[in-house]
Amino acid sequence: MPSGLIALLDDVAGIAKMAAASIDDVGAAAGKASTKAAGVVVDDAAVTPRYVTGLSPSRELPIIGKIALGSFRNKLLLILPAALLLSAFAPWAITPILMCGGAYLCFEGAEKLMEVFGGHGPDEEVAAEGDPASLEKATVAGAVRTDLILSGEIMAIALADVAAQPILTQAAILAVVGVAMTVAVYGVVGLIVKMD
Repeated sequence: MPSGLIALLDDVAGIAKMAAASIDDVGAAAGKASTKAAGVVVDDAAVTPRYVTGLSPSRELPIIGKIALGSFRNKLLLILPAALLLSAFAPWAITPILMCGGAYLCFEGAEKLMEVFGGHGPDEEVAAEGDPASLEKATVAGAVRTDLILSGEIMAIALADVAAQPILTQAAILAVVGVAMTVAVYGVVGLIVKMD
């Protein structure tokens, strides 16, 4: 009887070691994938502070919080399942999707440059006349839409780095990357906005 208990405890210890090694692998892979996605993250951090320009200072952090919550939803509820399905059933589609997302981001950047050098568009005049609640809602919706594209790029870059891993490991790594990137970006953005 005591030898059976010792064998059982030995098995439990072996399982615990395997679980710890698996978690360590997820952490290491998430760190490596996060490093590769850092260029897109810098773009996200550079774009986000402008969303609260001109709004009440007391509403800046709550707006950034709403955008961060939308970013979590984008990454974990929309992009993560879609990325895993693409990885499993249509891995060839990931590169064209990355290219489409990059083209959209180029379009958005060109649009912003045209606003700066060509004057302000009529949308800003209409927005300035509207009530603050609708302006805030529109601001958050636009920021979350842009974040969806940036998040897709981040997750696709991370997925390309972990494509050889088992599907559950991919899911864990992508979830860690998504949460870490969102916390890093919107934490820094919150600091930038409050320093202003």
